[in-house]
Amino acid sequence: MVRRATGSRPAGGQTVKGARRPEVRLPALLPWAGGELEPDGDYDGLEFREADLAGHDGVGARFMDCAVTGCAVDGTALGRARVLDSVLTGLRGVGTQLAESTFRDVELVEPRLGGTQLHGAVLERVVIRGGKIDFLNLREARLTDVVFESCVLIEPDFAGARLERVEFVDCALKGADFGGAALKDVDLRGAAPLEIVRGLDRLSGAVVSPAQLLDLAPVLAAELGIRVEG
Repeated sequence: MVRRATGSRPAGGQTVKGARRPEVRLPALLPWAGGELEPDGDYDGLEFREADLAGHDGVGARFMDCAVTGCAVDGTALGRARVLDSVLTGLRGVGTQLAESTFRDVELVEPRLGGTQLHGAVLERVVIRGGKIDFLNLREARLTDVVFESCVLIEPDFAGARLERVEFVDCALKGADFGGAALKDVDLRGAAPLEIVRGLDRLSGAVVSPAQLLDLAPVLAAELGIRVEG
């Protein structure tokens, strides 16, 4: 696997450090034999294709050098799972449980997910490209070198999370909550629309465009208790 950096970008005379993206190169994979995921299971070099994993219990499992394609993950229990050097494509499901899980060097492509629980998770060198995720719960999570690209995020919850070198590229961010979050080198300029309902006071480590700042001005004024009258 080869990793590359996107580099740093100037923003109003300052430099925003770009996220390091993963480039996952999978080895020859074996097809998964099927059955049920197992708690603390070890899955290495496998291809999960069009599998119905809904309701499976894979708490604490490890997935390394895996391809997961077109699988259903409704209510799948994967808390404290570790997903390493893997590509996840076309996942679909509601209520997937991934609390306190770890994603490192992972590409998540064209997901269709709702209510995914990633609170307390660790995401490092992760790209989420395309698709739509509703009500993504990343409360208290740690995101380092994460890119949200060409995707739609509806009411994502970053409350209490730590974000460092996180980029939003051609991404719709609607109803986001950054309450209590800590941000460093977070580039929001590629988010359109950019809608933040809570935590504007936590954006000191982020960069926005002048147009975005104007769009956020009414919410910012309300949050700071500023009255705007003609």
